[in-house]
Amino acid sequence: MTAERADQAQAAEPAKEPLEKAENVERFEVTRAIAAPATRIFGLLCDPNGHVTIDSSGMLQAADGETVRAAGDSFVVHMDREALNDRPMGRYDVTVEITRFEQDTLIEWTPTHPAFQPSINHRFGYRLRPTADGTEVTSYYDWSHIHERYRAAGIFPILQESALRATLGILARTVERDA
Repeated sequence: MTAERADQAQAAEPAKEPLEKAENVERFEVTRAIAAPATRIFGLLCDPNGHVTIDSSGMLQAADGETVRAAGDSFVVHMDREALNDRPMGRYDVTVEITRFEQDTLIEWTPTHPAFQPSINHRFGYRLRPTADGTEVTSYYDWSHIHERYRAAGIFPILQESALRATLGILARTVERDA
């Protein structure tokens, strides 16, 4: 191969991300097309028990509280960390505090617990975009603003990107069968 052809081939290759950048990811985001209207999907996401229904981690056992309708609303989720078999936390409760809410478009929350002080400040959420065939749903998990105490512990992320993808699969199965 001539030097000119080697330069052309190298120029045609997409630039590779530096390894340091890949190691510093602090947010997972996955998207899936779901054959159901945004209103149906959003309704399930506003129902505390809907979160239990679609959880792929096995940690969410039950929920108590009213359907959320705005940022600032909250509900309680009964957790079982043993489902992940990674930390000896057993059963505990968290309060899910809704941090962002746009009807049928966006819901975001942070789990809180009195024993976790200062607050961890990791966020979970869903963005919905209606399409001709249903809804494009993006699930995200963001730990970019966690308190330095938790960052130094080296335990984040607590879920993997695959868990978000699996939860979207369960969400699709749940709302599409009701369509």
